[in-house]
Amino acid sequence: MTRNLLRILLPLTVAFAAWLLWHMEQQRNKPGAKIADAPPVVLADVLACEDWQSGFQATGQLRAAQGAELSAPVSGIVAEIRFQAGDEVRAGSVLLRLRAYDDDAKLKQLRALVRLWEANLARDKKQFEVQAVSRATLDQDAATLTQYQAQVEAQQQLIEQKLIRAPFDGRIGIRQVDLGQYLSPGTAIASIEALDQLYLDFNVVQRDFSAVHPGQTIQVTVDAWPERLFQANVLAVDSSVDPQSRMVLVRATLDNHDRALLPGMFAVARLDVGSLRPVVAVPQAAVSFSPYGDFIYVLTPKPGEPGRFIASSQVLQLGEQQGDKVVVTSGLKVGDRIVTAGGFKLRTGATVVIGDHDGFPEVSNPELAGR
Repeated sequence: MTRNLLRILLPLTVAFAAWLLWHMEQQRNKPGAKIADAPPVVLADVLACEDWQSGFQATGQLRAAQGAELSAPVSGIVAEIRFQAGDEVRAGSVLLRLRAYDDDAKLKQLRALVRLWEANLARDKKQFEVQAVSRATLDQDAATLTQYQAQVEAQQQLIEQKLIRAPFDGRIGIRQVDLGQYLSPGTAIASIEALDQLYLDFNVVQRDFSAVHPGQTIQVTVDAWPERLFQANVLAVDSSVDPQSRMVLVRATLDNHDRALLPGMFAVARLDVGSLRPVVAVPQAAVSFSPYGDFIYVLTPKPGEPGRFIASSQVLQLGEQQGDKVVVTSGLKVGDRIVTAGGFKLRTGATVVIGDHDGFPEVSNPELAGR
């Protein structure tokens, strides 16, 4: 019984072992298996000397060169509104009128009294020449006339205060009042901003204070126009340092005739310092940071294997940063080939191939062509 069982199991075992060896060979011959053993693909650049402009950035806020919150100096009911939100208005144009009531009638009455006392004074002057009236009567007539003239001016001012005018050329904001509404003195009507020129107020730390001076040209960017660069000129530097923040307030002016900018926008100012100088700079994304220091992978050709490189980590000393670049003060030199992307998967001594920026390797290896 046992011998018959062995005669059956032995051929099955041999057949299974043969199939297993055949299957492993097939898996080994698949293209994917060879690709798995292929070296990693990275992006690299050869370092070259480039011109570098030192400078620093500061954040600030835009404000109108002229801006005001319109309000009525006297109380009254809104009788007429002559503007819409967003209107461009000229200086002196009437924007709102309060109900006049009997103000005009009182003005006419006072003007009539002025004319009367002008006539009385003229008549008394003639009588005084012939000694018909006393000097006291003449002085009394002059004082009464002056009193009524002053009342006319006061009434004219009262009427004028009920006319809200644009104090300067600008754009009206959102209207805050309606027809028939009662306004007390100081009630906000609308804002008006002169947009042809804007101020940029920003703070710089006291160590950079000496690099800022009136008339200096600066570059300004805003989130609303990420692709556009605005130019501004430093108008003034504050006369003191804030004792709390140890920063100095700086004001710059921007031309805004195309109305691209609005007051209240957040802005970033870039100030250049010194002249251009040659440096070695690398992308910040290529630098690896660790508690033991900053490093980058440098590639050297692998002997006997064209198109392949050996990666080695190089400790760096870094300097000024601008955008996505950082200056290397020591650790690299012009002509070094560095890994700019893909360094996260490397270790010192690893063999790599260099790919192009579309992710395809530059070496002519058909096994890697589909990566």
